[in-house]
Amino acid sequence: MNILWFVTGVALLALLAALMTWRQARRNASRLEQIAQMYWELKYQHGELRVQLQRALPREAAAPDPAPPPREPRLPDGFVPLTSLKR
Repeated sequence: MNILWFVTGVALLALLAALMTWRQARRNASRLEQIAQMYWELKYQHGELRVQLQRALPREAAAPDPAPPPREPRLPDGFVPLTSLKR
């Protein structure tokens, strides 16, 4: 009879632990949603401020530097395409 009470107690403790874990997971999910919302709002505000800054600066200062000359594409050292072997 004592074994049954022991098993019941362990089951209740396991249930309590599972409920506490589920509650914490729900909290973490809602916090993650808040953080994601804050991230996208901040990204939007950053874009708006960048546009305002570009409008406020004179055209000469806003012009970008000339682009560097394009480099030749470099192939990875260890890769040989099969089409080049067939030719």
